[in-house]
Amino acid sequence: MGVETLTITCGLGSALVWGAGDFTGGFATKQGNVLGVILFSQIVGGLLMLILALAFAENIPGSRHLVYGGLAGVAGAAGLSALYHGLATGTMGVVAPLSAVLTAVVPMLYGWVIEGMPEFFKIAGFVLALMAVWFLSSPAGSVKIRLNALLLPTGAGLGFGLFFVLISHAGETAVLWPLVSARAVSITLLGTILALTGKCRIPEKGPFIFIALTGILDAAGNALFVMASQFGRLDMAAVLSSLYPISTVILAWWVLGERLRAKQWIGIGTALAALALITS
Repeated sequence: MGVETLTITCGLGSALVWGAGDFTGGFATKQGNVLGVILFSQIVGGLLMLILALAFAENIPGSRHLVYGGLAGVAGAAGLSALYHGLATGTMGVVAPLSAVLTAVVPMLYGWVIEGMPEFFKIAGFVLALMAVWFLSSPAGSVKIRLNALLLPTGAGLGFGLFFVLISHAGETAVLWPLVSARAVSITLLGTILALTGKCRIPEKGPFIFIALTGILDAAGNALFVMASQFGRLDMAAVLSSLYPISTVILAWWVLGERLRAKQWIGIGTALAALALITS
């Protein structure tokens, strides 16, 4: 299997499990506190990665890579805080698609600076993929965009995008330990914020099953993304991983019987066209 094929496989695998994690996370947040769900799912994912790192006896990378992992954790925690604050106080129709697109754009542009521009067809595929993410993440109906409503989703997208960039550097020589480092920092930051605001509550037994699934799937998505960035170009890994809304939408249709809106069908079709160009 060639390097590019491995990148595509791991990138799409990351999108698949991240989208499934968003789906199970939706069940968990319906029954519990949103920020509490995020914190405890991160704890579950962090413990899983620590256990796997010890079980597989993965070599602990140098301090530079662990620092990159810690900085990735800071960026990820900042992105999460901005995202959920934006969803709670802003316009969801702007927050979700804009943050999702910027999450892919930041590492894509960084990859172009560091690794050079890819072929024309791949650039066209990346553009179509970003359009697909926008269509898939956008809610029903029209949305009026106000400038002051763009700050939080921009912050969320930049935070997640920086997480992609930093964790790709952290994972140059290892997969699991840099993610353990990132998760340890993000858990500490989010736990401190929740403790100071008095919003940290232990989830009930019912939603905890979905919280655990969310944490496991998120950890798997992170590991697959790091592997994709190790095998090939960062821009390709990031754009393919950003297609996770497809998995969420299809699961909602298949499991819950939700009807797909016209925008979502357009998004799925655009994503397929993007994949054809990226893999050509």
